[in-house]
Amino acid sequence: MDVTLHLAQDPEADALLGRSPLAALVGMLLDQQIPMEWAFKGPATIAQRLGTDDLDAHEIAAHEPEAFAALLSQKPAVHRYPGSMAKRIQQLCQYLVEHYDGDAEAVWKDAGTGKELLKRLAELPGFGKQKAQIFLALLGKQLGVQPPGWREAAGSYGEPKSFRSVADITGPESLAKVRAHKQEMKAAAKAAKAAGR
Repeated sequence: MDVTLHLAQDPEADALLGRSPLAALVGMLLDQQIPMEWAFKGPATIAQRLGTDDLDAHEIAAHEPEAFAALLSQKPAVHRYPGSMAKRIQQLCQYLVEHYDGDAEAVWKDAGTGKELLKRLAELPGFGKQKAQIFLALLGKQLGVQPPGWREAAGSYGEPKSFRSVADITGPESLAKVRAHKQEMKAAAKAAKAAGR
């Protein structure tokens, strides 16, 4: 895996996401309740604070939990909720160590179908169905991981030329389109709630 992603909108952070399967998974895990760029810059910040140029699932899984939480809490914090996200990242890394010998790429490397890959992603700690579908779409659209049926398994996130999620962001222009789509979805949900549906 060595591609150029544009999710953090920061060259160093994006380079790490493009070469490190674990960094990409951790960025996706962090992508909730904070701006996307902040979430996807997180893996690079964590690596820097650990004094390394990549993330290692074994190292993070074995890290003392309070010390790891403190590392994420340093200013600027890696997430709005650094303590709970530190716990989630460690749970993800422990799962990867236990099930994939710490190799994040093994989650998708030999998946025979999109459906199987979606199941594997949804089993990861912190990944619900929607997060798993978005990450599957990112793998298919930008990282060349395209087992048979991947678009169908990714649902609407797998549609070509859609601007629904991080899977569709390739630069500032597509980022603006994804943001606009999310605003439309929020407005529609708010209107439906106001209408008493």
